[in-house]
Amino acid sequence: QVQLVESGGGLVQAGGSLRLSCAASGTFFRINAMGWYRQAPGKQRDLVATISRSGSTNYVDSVKGRFTISRDNAKNTVYLQMNSLKPEDTAVYYCRSEAALYSLSTVGSWGQGTQVTVSS
Repeated sequence: QVQLVESGGGLVQAGGSLRLSCAASGTFFRINAMGWYRQAPGKQRDLVATISRSGSTNYVDSVKGRFTISRDNAKNTVYLQMNSLKPEDTAVYYCRSEAALYSLSTVGSWGQGTQVTVSS
């Protein structure tokens, strides 16, 4: 019902920047909260940042001041601007959305993931 397509990952040197994008499509009434998670090799998937439909944001402490989450409700798209990247930011980054359906139910969806690699 909701498909998420991510883009913007890649290889960057420490101190560099990347911008991730995630666009939602499908059949839904409205996209509510959106967020970014990441999973490093051998580790669990962890929250990076979330943003509500009204724009309220939440960040994990390790990225505060370096990453900025934003969204365009008209495009059903969420962004993650990542600055001052560190090798420990290396991971697969996943987009997540919470959507309200026309049936009045809600559904959570994941993107396919995009690799971010930060070299030292």
